[in-house]
Amino acid sequence: MCMFCAAIPVTAVTGLAMDSKQRRAIQRQGRPAPRIRPFPLLTAFAILLLMIGSVTFHIKFPRLW
Repeated sequence: MCMFCAAIPVTAVTGLAMDSKQRRAIQRQGRPAPRIRPFPLLTAFAILLLMIGSVTFHIKFPRLW
């Protein structure tokens, strides 16, 4: 498995953990949940970049995988 393909699930799990940690902290403080949560957006953007990198890598170096 290439580094891009291995990094996609790691990025997804890390983004999910950071988002849930932030939501728990906000709930403990008694504040209302924000309308726009930054971690899911950043995670989706990072996964998109990793997918583009993966496709580019697998097209450019097909014999390495």
